[in-house]
Amino acid sequence: MAPLTPRLVVPIDVKKKPWEQKVHLHNRWHPDIPPVADVTEGELFRVEMVDWTGGRVRDDDSADDIKFLDLTITHYLSGPFRIVDAEGVPASPGDLLAVEICNLGPLPGDEWGYTGIFERENGGGFLTDHFPSARKAIWYFEGIYAYSPQIPGVRFPGLTHPGIVGTAPSVELLNIWNERERKLIETSQESLKLCEVLHQRPLANLPTSENCLLGKIQEGTAEWQKIANEAARTIPGRENGGNCDIKNLSRGSKVYLPVFVDGANLSTGDMHFSQGDGEVSFCGAIEMSGFLELKCEIIRGGMKEYLTPVGPTALHVNPIFEIGPVEPRFSEWLVFEGISVDESGKQHFLDASVAYKRAVLNAIEYLSRFGYSKEQVYLLLSCCPCEGRISGIVDAPNAVATLAIPTAIFDQDIRPKRLGHGPKLRRIPDVLRCTYDGHLPATQDQMCLVMEVDM
Repeated sequence: MAPLTPRLVVPIDVKKKPWEQKVHLHNRWHPDIPPVADVTEGELFRVEMVDWTGGRVRDDDSADDIKFLDLTITHYLSGPFRIVDAEGVPASPGDLLAVEICNLGPLPGDEWGYTGIFERENGGGFLTDHFPSARKAIWYFEGIYAYSPQIPGVRFPGLTHPGIVGTAPSVELLNIWNERERKLIETSQESLKLCEVLHQRPLANLPTSENCLLGKIQEGTAEWQKIANEAARTIPGRENGGNCDIKNLSRGSKVYLPVFVDGANLSTGDMHFSQGDGEVSFCGAIEMSGFLELKCEIIRGGMKEYLTPVGPTALHVNPIFEIGPVEPRFSEWLVFEGISVDESGKQHFLDASVAYKRAVLNAIEYLSRFGYSKEQVYLLLSCCPCEGRISGIVDAPNAVATLAIPTAIFDQDIRPKRLGHGPKLRRIPDVLRCTYDGHLPATQDQMCLVMEVDM
């Protein structure tokens, strides 16, 4: 017998706003957001979703939509889905929910996406001290490949994946989230830095009713107001999975999510056509609308059996996942190394964030020799299939991080060459012409170590 066609449980019309969709969407985590559908264990079902901004970013050359994007909207999710077994018994707290990704891709007729750099004053990103201005690249899809008019000479296959897959928190877990994130905000912001750069956005994002979308719950009611004041933002990944942005969670993968409420209340969204490890520009994958075709299995008592809490309660667990068998394969890479010495020459003790920042900056400096602006390379490293690693975390005082870039994505040879055989430079589109040189001190301890490897 031929396999059944997936049941469509959330259809999306990209011409409509998130709050106008036929099936209600939501952009917060809360146990009382009602499920939009029941899904039976083993059933193949299809979920469609808007891009994470709900269509606020346009297919054009202007980065104003990125510059002025209101981050209280994030992220628009499809769901929740109540998962039940063949007898109609819902998943229970303490179970594991195994979610298999059977198929995925962009929505037909909407085969494009975008990558952005946020304005410093609107949150910035990993390298906001070097790239303070908003930029945007539009990507068009040709089957499994993506190309961008804003970054010419580059074409690569995407490892498409959802940025967010998660279950609803219990009341107890929600309270844990809100309490610990509130304590972080109450810490002196001036004392907390990332790679010696002060945070431009809040250290955490606490519940807010602004732009809150709660599925079937009608805005303006007493119930809506109560939940809006409690519901967690979807920005970070947490114990429920959520916004983990794991690029390998693609076709054929399976994620094992802890269940905290009856029915699990599974939600998903934030589809990516491709992403580099670290998603370094913050709006850094190729963001798009898309669909997932999923199957679920309930593992009764699986949390206690398979997940080890790291924290004061049994709720302090994290999901695990299996990588699927389908992904782009490359045989030649250039690998850029970084150590935990910052741009000023200051030594940091085993700081992997500083080391990874150095690796990314070294890659940007190197690739800008091949006719690209530094903004173009920053955007590219955020969304192309590059591989980031913490390569060393034991040899004091330097952590070592590496960033591997597949050479086949370029239409020119980017390997180092003998003098007199340098790269052929290309014209940079005016929209991404460098306006901030991001100059790096050319001190010996910050020179870029480049390795050419087969992987």
